[in-house]
Amino acid sequence: MVGIAIPVITGCASPATKTERVAADSGMTGLLLVGSAFSHSAFFAEGRGDDLHVYLSGDGSPWIDEHRIAKDPTPRNPVALRLMALDPRPRLYLGRPCYHGLTDSSACDPWLWTNGRYSEEVVASMTHALEEFIQQQDFRNVVLIGYSGGGVLAWLIAERLEQVRLLVTLAANLDTDAWTARHGYTPLLGSLNPAKRAALPARVRQLHIAGERDANVPPALIQTALNSAGSQAIVQVLASDHRCGWQDHWPSVLRAISRIREGQRDP
Repeated sequence: MVGIAIPVITGCASPATKTERVAADSGMTGLLLVGSAFSHSAFFAEGRGDDLHVYLSGDGSPWIDEHRIAKDPTPRNPVALRLMALDPRPRLYLGRPCYHGLTDSSACDPWLWTNGRYSEEVVASMTHALEEFIQQQDFRNVVLIGYSGGGVLAWLIAERLEQVRLLVTLAANLDTDAWTARHGYTPLLGSLNPAKRAALPARVRQLHIAGERDANVPPALIQTALNSAGSQAIVQVLASDHRCGWQDHWPSVLRAISRIREGQRDP
């Protein structure tokens, strides 16, 4: 079995239960998907259309401060899930290893949400879980939508998953080396860096969106990352900072996604 439906909890507001509350309020079904090495918490909602929109969250809170690793890295503010709630298409929120209440799993280690947050192990397991889901549900075309660090993972999954037709990133740190250097963070030596990889396959169109007031991942950092990766992509800058403003713009972004996908279907 690829996925197991799980009840959505609406109790006290830990990061995991806060995410579950947002999902429950939006009528999403909680799932547990099995990847190549980890289990992945996920949420699914049916909708109109043939494409599956897959949402990937930001890094959350890997660290409490510069010396202490968080026990639970789950995002305190589930931005990607809130955006997914506004989407009328069939959609899946795919969680990372050890996030959303799975931190105590035997395979989990803090390395997976710190230096190894974009590692081969993480990307391979998420890709496997998603591939099994789309085959079971018979989706032939996938739009990957990654917010912040989720955009890094979306890029790395798009390299491997043949059904991906469009990659959409929001405020994504696509050059992880430049991003850590900018902020004085520890280099993510166990992670893959999109800016150092080959260009994505021609089948994958790209839409990268930056926030004009984003001090965490400023527009120039995104554009430079795309230049160094040799990417042919659409880049938009919206009136947003790193965390706030995305929901206001999301209906227009969804319309842009639809236009790009309709263009891809043209003969």
